[in-house]
Amino acid sequence: MSASTFGGIYPALLTPLDSTHQLRPEMARQLMLHLLSTGAHGVYIAGSTGEGMRLTLETRKALVEALAPALPEDRHLIVHVGAPDVQDAIRLANHAAEHGAHAISSLPPVADADGVRAYYETLAKNSVLPLILYYFPKVSPDAFADPQSLIDICDLPNVLGVKFTDFNLYLMQRLVRRGKLVFNGYDEVLAAGLLMGAQGGIGSTYNAMPEIYLKIYRAAERGDWEEARQWQSRANDVLAVLLRYPFFPALRTMVERRGFDCGPMMSGEGFRSQAEKQQLIAELNKTLTDEVAELIGWHSTPAVR
Repeated sequence: MSASTFGGIYPALLTPLDSTHQLRPEMARQLMLHLLSTGAHGVYIAGSTGEGMRLTLETRKALVEALAPALPEDRHLIVHVGAPDVQDAIRLANHAAEHGAHAISSLPPVADADGVRAYYETLAKNSVLPLILYYFPKVSPDAFADPQSLIDICDLPNVLGVKFTDFNLYLMQRLVRRGKLVFNGYDEVLAAGLLMGAQGGIGSTYNAMPEIYLKIYRAAERGDWEEARQWQSRANDVLAVLLRYPFFPALRTMVERRGFDCGPMMSGEGFRSQAEKQQLIAELNKTLTDEVAELIGWHSTPAVR
């Protein structure tokens, strides 16, 4: 598949869990189908947002098995298969392929430059699905200390491109100019990433307000950068609120208010108190303009599904 095949907006799907931290497959399907119904081009699962590295291999496989059969034919499923042991990553990649996924992705291992290259080379060689690297210096600061190593690994056979979660848009553009698929990773700068040539975005807050990111993407397609900037500003107003709280619990709360209860986090992270959660909701109610609230289906009282 070519880079152009995968362009678009891909929510990095939250992984719904019950009170015992077991996967809730039906809620995962409901959330995915809701996001796709807004116009999202696909979903990216079991990545950082989905806590993939904290889930067991069997749970990660079960997540694929829950989602793949429900995926519409014109949408794409990208499965994060990253694991400390490349053989586990290969097993997850093969499983994803068997169940109809369209591409795999992986964070780098904890290793030196040679180890990172060997990991990706082995994974790409042993996967029938194309590989999308995951460049995230905040999480893996040593993996690509020399940016040229990222470019070189992107040139390996069966490496389609990169999920680029960084603010170094100069480096992003260098990858785009090599003909690679590049997904903007930081939600705060989707419009800027698209301006620099990224073909789409993969993001956490796409779970809560995909409609806004689709507005940005479609404006960029038309070359209307002023509209893209305005919608980015609206998204960033919401991000500014979420970032004042424990981020992923805050995001899960916002998604819950839209009718999709994703339960606790596998990490155990949460609010310091119920009062803090209620304060978040009050801030969101105050921050969301009537236009944005209507667009994303936000109500001052939670939706029920």
